[in-house]
Amino acid sequence: MAKKKIYLSCPTMHGEEQEFIQEAFDTNWVAPLGPNVNAFEKEIADYVGISHASALSAGTAAIHLALKILGITQGDIVFVPTLTFSASCNPVIYEQATPVFVDSERDTWNMDPEALKRAFEKYPDVKAVIVVHLYGTPAKLDEIMEICSAHHVPVIEDAAESLGSIYKGKHTGTFGEIGIYSFNGNKIITTSGGGMLVAEKEEYTKKATFLATQARDAARHYQHSSIGYNYRMSNIVAGIGRGQLLHLEEHKAIKKDIYRQYGEAFKDIPEITLNPLNQDGDANCWLTCMTIAPGCGVTPNQVMDVLEEENIESRPIWKPMHLQPVFEEYDFITVNGSKKENGELASVAEDIFDRGLCLPSDIKNTPEDMELIIKTVRKCFGK
Repeated sequence: MAKKKIYLSCPTMHGEEQEFIQEAFDTNWVAPLGPNVNAFEKEIADYVGISHASALSAGTAAIHLALKILGITQGDIVFVPTLTFSASCNPVIYEQATPVFVDSERDTWNMDPEALKRAFEKYPDVKAVIVVHLYGTPAKLDEIMEICSAHHVPVIEDAAESLGSIYKGKHTGTFGEIGIYSFNGNKIITTSGGGMLVAEKEEYTKKATFLATQARDAARHYQHSSIGYNYRMSNIVAGIGRGQLLHLEEHKAIKKDIYRQYGEAFKDIPEITLNPLNQDGDANCWLTCMTIAPGCGVTPNQVMDVLEEENIESRPIWKPMHLQPVFEEYDFITVNGSKKENGELASVAEDIFDRGLCLPSDIKNTPEDMELIIKTVRKCFGK
């Protein structure tokens, strides 16, 4: 008999999603726009406490449009954390701009403010900074925003993984000039695929919506004065999102409890350390990750292999962007210096990648599932 599949993180539906979808069918609003889109934008904006939102086809599309709105163009430099998913920086290349990758710090695994300062010293003409809240843990926003403000450089907040996370009483995604969220299938809530761009300035979300609907001018005939994109969220997809949003706090509570359970289960194994949480924030704990102490005889690949034997899904930590073949020509900044100056540098991000893995964090995990996962990991360390 095949072993039950235990997933890393997959969609959890509740029923209300279908009600919103059925309403769209009943009223024939199955076209790209409709009442669910407008309502989902307002509900997300209200939830995170920001003025305006534009519902889009993906978080990647939201980052792309954020760059367009801020005027990023060919040759412009954009700082991006190296420890992230490629969707954080691919849009920089779409605009033929130049990414410069910034190392992580150990307290949250996010962009290191000290490395960011060094990046500004080397590239004072940078045009934007993209900040990512890795695995749902808020970055050190006070320091990062202060540095960027001192240089008069706008911040795009990639909160794709951190919807529902709080930093000093305020939602991630609402600190920067523009924030983005993702509703991909593995996120804390999903629309099957989709994203959202949020901003305090209405002109930003209006421009995002305009560009996302093929940049059609306000004319009776089809007229276009700008290049546009087919990036708008559909009314059906938005209906799923509205149903999911009703359960976001519930999902967050379960994710946080999964993190707690792993912490309790591994506290007697000094070789295991969970991904750190920002003490000034309240993380949504989208994924619980762990690092393994060097030289202990156990590697992340060995743990993932043993989990796979039990049909349990796990994943490596994101491979740093400066190590990706497609980005090898671009500079990388650590507190120790720059790749362009010193060649390949050892970094915090590389160390986390080398020693880390993502643990199953699905909110549908039963107590029996969690017991099996924990037992399997402990076995790797002779426990």
